[in-house]
Amino acid sequence: MATVLPKGMSGLLRPFAAVAAARGTLFPWVPVCIAIGSGFWFSLPYEPRGWAYVMLVVVAIVAGYFGKKGQESLQPVAIALACVCVGGLSAGMRAHLVTAPVLDFRYYGPIQGRIIGIDKSQTDALRLTLDQVDLDRVSPQKVPQKIRISLHGLMYFTPEPGQVVQTTGHLAAPEGPVEPGGFDFQRMAWFQRLGAIGYTRSPVLLWQDPAPRRQTINRWRTQLSNGIMAAIPGDAGAFSSGVMTGDRSGLSLQAVDDLRKSSLTHLLAISGMNMMFLIGFVFGLIRYGVALVPFLALRLNSKKIAAFVSLGVAWFYLQLSGANVATERAFIMVTVMLLAVLLNRRSLSMRSVAIAATILLIAKPESLLEPGFQMSFAATIALIGGFEQFKLHKHLPKWAMPPATLVLSSLVAGLATGPFGAAHFNRIADYGFFANLLTVPVMGAVVMPAGAIAALLAPFGLADGPLWLMGQGSAWILYVAHFVAQYEGSVSAVPGPNQAVLPLLSLGGLFILLWHGHWRLLGVLPIIVGFFLWGQGTRPLVLISPDAALVGIMTADGRALSGARGAGFAAKSWLENDGDLGDQISAAARQGFQGPPEAKRADILGKSLVILKGKKARTLFDETCASADIVVTTLEVDTTSNNCLVIGPDLLNRSGGLAVYAENGRLIFMPTKTAQRLWHRNKFAPLPEMELLLAEIPSAP
Repeated sequence: MATVLPKGMSGLLRPFAAVAAARGTLFPWVPVCIAIGSGFWFSLPYEPRGWAYVMLVVVAIVAGYFGKKGQESLQPVAIALACVCVGGLSAGMRAHLVTAPVLDFRYYGPIQGRIIGIDKSQTDALRLTLDQVDLDRVSPQKVPQKIRISLHGLMYFTPEPGQVVQTTGHLAAPEGPVEPGGFDFQRMAWFQRLGAIGYTRSPVLLWQDPAPRRQTINRWRTQLSNGIMAAIPGDAGAFSSGVMTGDRSGLSLQAVDDLRKSSLTHLLAISGMNMMFLIGFVFGLIRYGVALVPFLALRLNSKKIAAFVSLGVAWFYLQLSGANVATERAFIMVTVMLLAVLLNRRSLSMRSVAIAATILLIAKPESLLEPGFQMSFAATIALIGGFEQFKLHKHLPKWAMPPATLVLSSLVAGLATGPFGAAHFNRIADYGFFANLLTVPVMGAVVMPAGAIAALLAPFGLADGPLWLMGQGSAWILYVAHFVAQYEGSVSAVPGPNQAVLPLLSLGGLFILLWHGHWRLLGVLPIIVGFFLWGQGTRPLVLISPDAALVGIMTADGRALSGARGAGFAAKSWLENDGDLGDQISAAARQGFQGPPEAKRADILGKSLVILKGKKARTLFDETCASADIVVTTLEVDTTSNNCLVIGPDLLNRSGGLAVYAENGRLIFMPTKTAQRLWHRNKFAPLPEMELLLAEIPSAP
């Protein structure tokens, strides 16, 4: 006999009953709940204590028990709570497992290490990632596990993975955000065990050739990359090498910029699309190859054989391409799909995507914060959900399916990934939809198949023909990218959103795609709120770089910068987050600062701000401080007896970069270093100067 609940209680349990009624369709929510737990852990301002993890374990166990034995209407909620706890636990465990030394001082001297990665910086300088690092007069316990150096000096040999090299250079710990809420490179470096970055202007010397049977895969990768670029000249060869091996160091800055402006960068990244193109070709080749042999076709399951061989190819491609996060994510998704084929399950479904997301979020929770993870899963979930809704095969003839599928997939994937791309990269490629229509078929039908055939024929010396075809396909993609990028208005700038926007958009979109029934329309509400908050966001009136080398103030023409050189990463980040397509040179030419280079002056809501730099700065300090309200300087000065507010190295070492907001005619200063986490080595501690800085400073009447 059913229990009759009081009306009030019945109303309270109705949402839980609705969730319980949806059992059988709730598994895709498992990674969503894990992501909520991980996201909450990453958002904490302080590192959780041990008792917090004990509490999470207890709650997860209790919730898991009630999820299995509790009241039926509450079981899904209990399981969801357990998944949230698992997300927090996996993030905390991962952060502690990757703990490695981080350089805690600025180092200049001899550097020795083994090459494990080769790429290019944003300034087109060759970069080497080294492990087995040896630094002069630094204790082995304090030497970083990995370092990365940009090469500005001479190199008399071709770098290859496994080589041990020596040079003399500068190193420092990875920097944190350049403004509150900005990209946290320190956090990313922590999870990569990258303990120092720097540069060298000295020659790089080859100290030792690669050891036998060490870095073998990486050496094969380099040899394949060099072979492709030797056979296919120019950027087309570099693009072909990038999609096959992940080595994009040969691609020119112009080509990279064109790909970004035309929304075609995803073709270059070895992600889900590239992996699917390659595995789809191998799967079809094996399956139909077996079908062509009647003896085998009648006795073997060609579909499962193709899946098994494709699984091995996917693993080898993962290793060959460098096993970066995007490729690992693609490999997991492909593996789940191929295992589904081997187990006679549906290969492409929300459940398969949920399994891949769950594995990745537990193994590498930090990937949740990466644009590649967000955009890849957004596109995949939207495509599966979209095609389930439209059911093109029921409404269109067979001849119309390929073009309709191409158009619909480009449209759906573009709409799903657009907000994430705009939030992370502060730009929208206005003609990206058309560029993808012209290039994605060529990528899938020409570039990746030709690359796979070239790899198969290379041992027999017959790779020239497929490589030529691959080069033609790559050249077409780069031509389309350049053609689209050169149009005026091909890119629209977008200001960066606050930290609540993407979670709201994600949860709203997921509810629409994963929930069943009319209630799914409720997902529109958080999406509306998210876009509203994005539009209402305000940018700082003043930004000060962590080294006091650069100051940017907002003007009617955009942000004016105090210098055309120096603190280039901060300048680039500020302008992008403003939604400004200009560069540092053009921003420095804007009206906002007056005076000589050593003492530039600006007016901020009636307060005078002066930037003191250079050799004459020390002699001008006393006079400047007497006549200015705020002095930003790189000088080490005594701040205890000054009549002005001094923002110098001592303060910025504790606060990080500063953002200044205007509120009710007052200036409010916000530090960048507000979180005490494992990856923030210089802990933020309020000092007397910081308390004064954080206080509201009345503007002049």
